[in-house]
Amino acid sequence: MSHHRLLCLTVLLLAWTNPAWSFVAYVSNEKSNTVSVIDTDTWTVTATIKVGQRPRGIEFTRDGKFVMVAVGDDDTIQVIDTKTQKVVDTLPSGPDPELFTQDAAGKILYVANENDNTVTVIDLQKRSRLGDIQVGVEPEGMAVSPDGKILINTSETTNMAHFIDTTARQVVANVLVDSRPRFAEFKRDGSELWVSSEIGGTVSIIDPAKHAVTGKISFNIPGLRSEAIQPVGIAMTKDGKTAFVALGPANRIAVVDATSHAVTKYLLVGQRVWHMAFTPDEKYLLTTNGVSNDVSVIDVAAQKVIKTIQVGELPWGVTIAQP
Repeated sequence: MSHHRLLCLTVLLLAWTNPAWSFVAYVSNEKSNTVSVIDTDTWTVTATIKVGQRPRGIEFTRDGKFVMVAVGDDDTIQVIDTKTQKVVDTLPSGPDPELFTQDAAGKILYVANENDNTVTVIDLQKRSRLGDIQVGVEPEGMAVSPDGKILINTSETTNMAHFIDTTARQVVANVLVDSRPRFAEFKRDGSELWVSSEIGGTVSIIDPAKHAVTGKISFNIPGLRSEAIQPVGIAMTKDGKTAFVALGPANRIAVVDATSHAVTKYLLVGQRVWHMAFTPDEKYLLTTNGVSNDVSVIDVAAQKVIKTIQVGELPWGVTIAQP
């Protein structure tokens, strides 16, 4: 065999055997106290990792080596080593951590602690607590502005998006939104902040510079009562053109033109859809469906569901490694 052909064959074999060539998704199962690992080439669950009580918020570290999962009833954040797929460490959150976010460098972790109305700041390298920021009642949604200067926290009971200066670690503005805000997402260019309100049934569009609501997206699905339409998770394409909004017990994902803010389509997924994550190439979007205990796979370009994967009980959060 020629040297060139041997080289080609070696490259092909490496492509087949190297797991880095396929994306891996981790799903937190709130009731079964597990994390399901999904191979996005075969769309199968390849491992189930036992974690603490009531896992919800879940995210890869920026280097892709670990997955952090908020185990609310254990009042901590557990760290899973992606090589061994075992819990190897814990991070010091406050009581009942739910969602969290990192700074761009992956050095600082900001955690919403639902039970004591604070956001905990953690040094990820030292794995130590740097302090707490007092916010509204039942904090949940977390987002960092693209320039890293502002941290957003939404409080479910106070119905506000709190703007926090990341340097001073103090609230600098509060914006009132509709009832029970659950999630916050910035456009990549920093021009808009979107906040979903589960009971209000809307997504508020906020001008981050003016700290003002400039518009609201509402949803209307024929045959469904408005109370059944409960926006939670938001996922936006990198180009800022298309957004997907999870509508909870409506069992739908709304596809939204992110420029005009018009809803263009509704996609039927599993029951009580919570959160979502794109594969890094944005070809697919994975949704967690809490009541049907499964994950829906959406073909982003075709805007249709192509696969359903059974996971654990009450799947809540999902994270996919960025290469």
